[in-house]
Amino acid sequence: MKTRSFTSPVWLGIGELLPWVRQLCPALLLLIIIRPAFAIAAEEKNVLILDTYSAGDQSTALLESDLRRGSSWHINFYVENIEVWRFDDQGYERALFESLERVYRGRKLDVVMTRAYPALQFAVKFRDQLFPGVPIVFYQVAAERMMGRKWPGVTGEMWGANFLGGTIDLALRLHPDTDTIAVIANDSKFDQYWVGRLHAELGSRPKLSVIDLVGLPPSELLTKVAALPPRTVILFQETPQRSGDQRAAGYYEALSLAEHHRPTYCSFARFCVGHGGIGGIGTDVPKQMLRIAGLARRVLSGERPDDIPIVNDTEQLAEFDLNELRYWKIKESALPAGSVILNREPTPFQRYRSYIIDAVAIFVLQAFLIVGLLWQRSRKRKAEAVLRESEKRFRVMADTTPSLIWMCDEKGQITYLNDRRLAFTSADHSEVGYGDAWTAYVYPDDLPHVMDSLSWALKSQQSFSKEYRLRRHDGEYRWMFDVASPRVNGDGSFAGFIGSAIDVTDQKLAHEALEKVGGRLIEAQEEERRRIARELHDDISQKLILLSMEIAQANANGSADEIRDRLEVVRQHCSDVADDVQSLSHQLHSARLDYLGVSAAIRGYCIELGKQYSIDIRCMTEEIPAGLPRNVSLCLFRVAQEALHNATKYSGTRELAVNLRATGNYVLLAISDTGVGFDLDDPENKNGLGLVSMRERVHLIGGHFHIESALGKGTQVKVSVPVNIPRCVSDGDSSGQTNAVAGAA
Repeated sequence: MKTRSFTSPVWLGIGELLPWVRQLCPALLLLIIIRPAFAIAAEEKNVLILDTYSAGDQSTALLESDLRRGSSWHINFYVENIEVWRFDDQGYERALFESLERVYRGRKLDVVMTRAYPALQFAVKFRDQLFPGVPIVFYQVAAERMMGRKWPGVTGEMWGANFLGGTIDLALRLHPDTDTIAVIANDSKFDQYWVGRLHAELGSRPKLSVIDLVGLPPSELLTKVAALPPRTVILFQETPQRSGDQRAAGYYEALSLAEHHRPTYCSFARFCVGHGGIGGIGTDVPKQMLRIAGLARRVLSGERPDDIPIVNDTEQLAEFDLNELRYWKIKESALPAGSVILNREPTPFQRYRSYIIDAVAIFVLQAFLIVGLLWQRSRKRKAEAVLRESEKRFRVMADTTPSLIWMCDEKGQITYLNDRRLAFTSADHSEVGYGDAWTAYVYPDDLPHVMDSLSWALKSQQSFSKEYRLRRHDGEYRWMFDVASPRVNGDGSFAGFIGSAIDVTDQKLAHEALEKVGGRLIEAQEEERRRIARELHDDISQKLILLSMEIAQANANGSADEIRDRLEVVRQHCSDVADDVQSLSHQLHSARLDYLGVSAAIRGYCIELGKQYSIDIRCMTEEIPAGLPRNVSLCLFRVAQEALHNATKYSGTRELAVNLRATGNYVLLAISDTGVGFDLDDPENKNGLGLVSMRERVHLIGGHFHIESALGKGTQVKVSVPVNIPRCVSDGDSSGQTNAVAGAA
C-alpha cells in the first residue's frame, strides 16, 4: 500500500533535494552564471494554459516542470484561469474573450493547452479569433464529453475511467449498511453535468435513496447536513474555483461539517481529501502530467496534432486521508490494493529526513576526509622514509666516492660538501668552505676565471666545467677538473648546482712528461741517425776509400811478393769493414735473436761491444726454455743493449757483468757495473730517456723493472719477466714508440 503526504510531489522532491543543492552550491552558482549564455542561443516557445480549476492541486505546476524537463527550448508559460461557474452569466464568456484578445493580440503562441471540457470548448469556439492556426492539446476531459467530437489541430488525453461509479462502489464497500447517498454540489453548468452523471450511476443502484443538496447557500447547507439520516454517505461533487473567495470558503466549511456527521467521499479526490473527505477514486496526476507534457513536446517539435492519436486514460487511483480513516475506524487492510494514504504521521526518519541526510552526508564526508587524511599521512610517511633513505644513500655515495662533491644554492652559496672535500682542504675539518669561504682555497690567479664561469652558469642555469688549482690541507695547490649540473626544486624552479671535482694534477704532469718524452725521442732518433751517419762517413766510408786506394796500388807494377803483401792488407781492411758493418747491423737488429735465441744474441752482443770498446764484459747465460715469445726475447735483448750502452758511456769502468737465467715461470736479467753510479732521486737521472725506454718496454710485456744505484757504488739493472704472458708487441716490433726506443738504443 502506497503512502504519501498531502504535499505536492513536486515540492516534496525539491525539499528532499535541498540538502544536496546546498552542498552543490558552487556547481549551481557556475550553472547560474553560464545559463544565460545557453538561454540566449536556445529557441523560445510560448505555451498558453487555460485552466478550468484554480485551487486544490498542483497540476499546472507539474505540467510546466515536466514540459521544461528534457526540452531544448526556452519555454514561456502563460496561465489563464477560467471561472467555469460564471459561464451562466451571459456576458462572462464575451468578457473573457475580449480580455484574452487584448492580452495575446499579436503574440505568437506555439501551443494552447486546455484543462477540462469547459476550457477546451471555449478554446475551440474562439480559436480562429484569438489564436488562429495554433494547435490545441487538452487534458482531464471526460470521455463522454468527446463522443462524436473531433476538431482539426486538436489532440490530448481524456478520462476513460468511471471515477464516479468507482467512488460509489468504494463507499458502499467500506460502509456496507449504507442506504442513502447525499449529493453536495454547486449549481453551475459544470457541476450540474457531473451531478447528472452521479444520478445516472445511482439510478443503476435502486436500493439506495438519494438526497440532493445542490446549489444551497452555506448556511442552509450546514443545516441540511446536520439533519441527514443515519446510514447516509455523502458524495462531494462541488469544486472550488478561486482560493480565498466566499464560494471556496463555504465549500470547505460545509465539507468540514459533513465529515463529523456522516462519512464523506469525493467525486474529485484531489479537491476534498485532506479537507474532511475520507477518499475517492481518481487518477495519478503526476503520471498524467508527464504524459500530457510528452504530447505537448511532440506538438512543439513540429508534429501535426491530427497525426497524434488521442490518449484514453483508464487508470484509477484510490486516495484516502489517514485521519479520516482513523476517525471512522476504517482499517487499512480493507482498502483496495495500491491505495495511496495521505497525511500519514511521518516516521522520525521522514520527519527529520533532511537533517538525517545532511548528518549522514556530513558523516560520510568526514569519514572520507579522515580516510583521505590517514591515507595521505601514510603516503607522506612513506615518501619521507624513501626520501630519508635516498638522502642516506646519497650521502654514503657522496662520502665514499673519490670525487669532491659540492652543492650550491641559486645564489652560488655553498650548502653542502662531502667528507672528501672537507678532508681535502682541512685535515681537522676546523675550516670549511661553506657560503663564500670556498674562494679562499682557490689559487688567486685562477679565482677570476672560476667566478666568471659560476656567474655565467647561474644566469644561464646550464651545466658547466672548469679547471683550477685548489689548496690542499698541506698547503700544496692541486689541479682540479670540476663538472657541475643544475638542480631543480619539486615545483621545477632552479635550486642551484651540484658539482664533482677530481684531482688531475698527476694526469697533467704525466701529459707534460709525455710531451717532453716525445720531444726527447725525436731528438734521440735524430742523434742516432747522426751517429750512424758519422760512423758510416768517418769510419766505414774512410776505410772503403782507403781500401779503394790500396786496391789501385795493388794493381800497380811490382814483384809478386809486393803484390801479395798489398792484397793481404786489402783483405785485412775488407775484413775490418765487414766487422764494422756487422757491428752496426747488430746494434740496429740482431739476426742471432731470430735464429739462435736471446741467450746467444746477448752473448754475441757482449763480445762485439767488448771488442769495440776494449772492455771486459762477463756474460753468464743459462739456457732459456724454448718457445719464449719473440716480444719477450726482443725486450730482454733491447734492455741488455741499452743498459750495456749506458754503462759503457757513463759508468767510467771497464768491467761489466751480465746475468741471464730462468727460474720457475720467470726469466731474470741483471746488468751491473762497478762504476761511478748516479743519484736516483735526481729527476734528470730518474726520467732519462734510456731508463724510460727500458722501463716502458718491460711494463709493456707485464714484467718488473728495477734499478739500484748510488754515487760511487755502481749501478745494477734488474728485469723480471713472466714467460707465459700473451704477446703484447708484434713480431715485427711495429709500435711507433718501440721503434723509436729501439732506434734510440
